[in-house]
Amino acid sequence: MEKRLSSPWDRVQAARSAGRPTARAFIEAMLTDFTPLCGDRRFGEDSAVLAGPARLHGKPLMVVGLEKGVDTKDKIAHNFGSAQPEGYRKSLRLMKQAEKFRLPLLCLVDTSGAYCGIGAEERGQGQAIAENLTTLMGLQTPVVSVLIGEGGSGGALALAVADRVWMLENAVYSVISPEGCASILWKDPAKTREAAKSLRLTAEDLRGFGVIERIFPEEPGLFAQLAGALEETFAELSRLETADLLEARYLKYRKLGAGIT
Repeated sequence: MEKRLSSPWDRVQAARSAGRPTARAFIEAMLTDFTPLCGDRRFGEDSAVLAGPARLHGKPLMVVGLEKGVDTKDKIAHNFGSAQPEGYRKSLRLMKQAEKFRLPLLCLVDTSGAYCGIGAEERGQGQAIAENLTTLMGLQTPVVSVLIGEGGSGGALALAVADRVWMLENAVYSVISPEGCASILWKDPAKTREAAKSLRLTAEDLRGFGVIERIFPEEPGLFAQLAGALEETFAELSRLETADLLEARYLKYRKLGAGIT
């Protein structure tokens, strides 16, 4: 795993680094009996989304992960983790299955953003993301989202409306990339480092804002620590009445931004 870093831009680079574990690595290390499911029942399969039922310490759950791939061929096959509408609709289908079968939902987020090609827009990229947001907000089962690398814009947010949102210490989460921010605000790529600092995209920043609840150090034993925390949290959330679970989730998002100037 990556060493501890201080500069926001260094965190961005760490989140994008070639040797960083992807969603598949987390699934293989923490879960058993994973069965990937495919297709959105409307258009086709999107391999940027790796999802299906699995078991965590013997207990069933549903996992949805954004998979970047590990080498050039694999990255191309997974579209570098940038999902298209069918990927988000596959996610939506499995979210609803999790609710139907009373399975906790685990989302693993690692994407620079949703795919922004013409075809994706023609097939309703914005609508697909919006449907995920509204569905997650009212999903009648516990939801935990973990940002394991990049959390870029709506592409990440589509899997990050949850009862608990956690981040690895070198993950980042932002409305736009530092490069995009520098291009829009200053029209100067030399301002990328400054943009990364201004975006307040580090795990510590986001915990301070109340966007996330927990940061996991990237050190030996990470997978076991995260798996244990997930088991404990899902058990805690599962004891709540559905109405109380949804009310707490609603209030969590209603209070975001309060007092920030």
